[in-house]
Amino acid sequence: MIIVDRALHDRETAGRPISVGVLGAGFMARGFVSHVTNSVPGMRVAAICARRTAQAHDVARLAGLAGFEAHEPADVDAADGGTVCVTDDPLAITRSETIDCLVDMTGSVAYGAMAALDAFAHGKHVVLMNAELDATLGPYLRKRAEEAGVLVTASDGDQPGVQLNLWRFVRGLGLIPRVLGNVKGLQDPYRTPTTQADFAARWGQNPTMVTSFADGSKVNFEQAIVANATGFGVHRRGMLGMDHRGHVDQLVDRYDIDVLRTMGGAVDYVVGATPGPGVYCLAEHPDPAQQHYLELFKLGRGPLYSFYQPYHLCHFEAPTTVARVVLFSDVVGRCSDVPAVEVVAIAKRDLKVGEILDSYGEFTSYGEIENATVVRRARLLPEGLTEGCRLVRDVPKDAPIRWDDVVPPESLAHDLYRHQWEEIEDRSVPTT
Repeated sequence: MIIVDRALHDRETAGRPISVGVLGAGFMARGFVSHVTNSVPGMRVAAICARRTAQAHDVARLAGLAGFEAHEPADVDAADGGTVCVTDDPLAITRSETIDCLVDMTGSVAYGAMAALDAFAHGKHVVLMNAELDATLGPYLRKRAEEAGVLVTASDGDQPGVQLNLWRFVRGLGLIPRVLGNVKGLQDPYRTPTTQADFAARWGQNPTMVTSFADGSKVNFEQAIVANATGFGVHRRGMLGMDHRGHVDQLVDRYDIDVLRTMGGAVDYVVGATPGPGVYCLAEHPDPAQQHYLELFKLGRGPLYSFYQPYHLCHFEAPTTVARVVLFSDVVGRCSDVPAVEVVAIAKRDLKVGEILDSYGEFTSYGEIENATVVRRARLLPEGLTEGCRLVRDVPKDAPIRWDDVVPPESLAHDLYRHQWEEIEDRSVPTT
């Protein structure tokens, strides 16, 4: 977004930087806070919230900031250009008078939802680098944000945001996007934090989060965000997920255009394609005259044309989203009123009566995307809501886990999910 750099420069010149609160102090937060502090004019991180404040202090120190620990909204307001408030209470950030935008980098559905709802109630925009929350409770969050007159959005840099920017760009060229896809290097649904421990240690990441990438849960959450922002569906549960060792341009021959037209559009991913780890959009143009130009410009003869971005730069691009939201009231992407898809829980191994399910990226389940009509009809349990569910039936390996198989815990996330679908059904939207 080239216009953003000038707008941020103007804010820097005027001495009015955008004030950001960060929820989370993990791998991505470390990069984001340092990047904003040292490389992004017109923006500052005023507060970092983490359950363990020592982690937040480490994030501040890495960025060259002096962290002071405090827990009231007024304390956040006291932060200046060289200091940052460190807290374990997200409400200190969401209720601050000076924070313009909350950036959620936690990966927690319940914790992130609680903070987002309070941010909305106190007039703050929310940028989600929390795919699990977005994919599970997107419609509910969008409704609450709209009622409060603020915005909630996916983020630039995350693969869903990069795809949605590409979708927007391609539509602006007059083409009809038919596939929005993600490029992966590995897909093994049986990976666990134990198998991924060495990789996580090497890069200073959380083993559970690393596992969610390896076992496919993360790409399914990410593609659910894309589907729910565009109305696209999936060919089958878990997407096609083809192995493709060639260039993404060659994917134009691997999809049935008539099926795509019937679907309206599909989200997908491929394993092993180049350039990776990027994203792609396959689109068609309805005008034969413009098809002639596209062939001249080396995009091929159609009917599908390939557009792609060979990278996604995560926290480097996230400040652009903050600026888009605060300065231009523009979102990268947000869920429609009714989700097109949901991410459902699949047994990672044979599960027995009495077991308590853990969360995504752990030992008991992995997530796969499914069309929402199927999810509702078959009463499938969302992967974002597995934690704390007690099994009342055995579930074999690779079988979907259903609501009838579990007793769910009392939790905010489960309450909000129930309210989300009650609101949808009250609007008389068909779900079967």
